[in-house]
Amino acid sequence: MKKMIANLQKKWKESTQLREWVESLVIAFILAMFIRTFFVQAFKIPSGSMRMTLIEGDRLMVNKMRYGPKIPFTKKRIPGYAKPQRGDVIVFIYPQDKSRDFIKRLIAFGGETVEIRNGAVWINGRLDTTAALQNRYYYNMGMYGQAGQPVKVPPGFVFVMGDNSQSSHDSRFWGFLPEENILGRAEGIYWPLNRIKWLN
Repeated sequence: MKKMIANLQKKWKESTQLREWVESLVIAFILAMFIRTFFVQAFKIPSGSMRMTLIEGDRLMVNKMRYGPKIPFTKKRIPGYAKPQRGDVIVFIYPQDKSRDFIKRLIAFGGETVEIRNGAVWINGRLDTTAALQNRYYYNMGMYGQAGQPVKVPPGFVFVMGDNSQSSHDSRFWGFLPEENILGRAEGIYWPLNRIKWLN
């Protein structure tokens, strides 16, 4: 009888420990998903379209609070503490395949006219002097990046390009990015160790 009671107590203790372990895992998963959805998300650079700002294999922290995180399963956002700025490096849902996230630099906003002249960005007929767009050569490529053909960004959309524009599949090819597709701003590289830095 004592042996049977001891076995029952042992099984009860083991099942209690297992239940506590499972509960801890579930809570950790929910907390991680909450942080990923509303605060920050890790992102790995898959291609060379943002060289030399970002190179293949860089791991970034994407700040979702800055512009306001999206409320899951809706098109609404919680208000952020800043607005997107020209030159920001942003992560967004690729409009032609919503299962993929892309990273590019924000170039122009809805209502603005954008043109690439001699490798430089012109906004509304004037050479843009945003620091993040300087010392880069932007190529005339794609339907929306032809030389001598300014394009007007529709309201509610933005125009994005990769820093390595010769090897970037961006707005010059597929058009304008809906603002609602923007997930957040890339703030800095956290891995590998020799690449750790804040992004401009």
